[in-house]
Amino acid sequence: MPKKIKRKTHRGAAKRFTVTSTGKVMRPRSGRRHLLGAKAPNRMRRLRKSIVVHPADAANVRAMLPYA
Repeated sequence: MPKKIKRKTHRGAAKRFTVTSTGKVMRPRSGRRHLLGAKAPNRMRRLRKSIVVHPADAANVRAMLPYA
């Protein structure tokens, strides 16, 4: 009986995305790297939270995270 092939996790994707217990793929919001002084505190609070990946991209992300 041949061995089952193990799939490798895409390490870049593993650092950027998380999968919730219900199966949703979450990502951090963009816009938190530089020019932070010009951004309002309200906006910065919003940028702290994660957001669900768009369904059109979720399938690609799942393929990169086979064991998540």
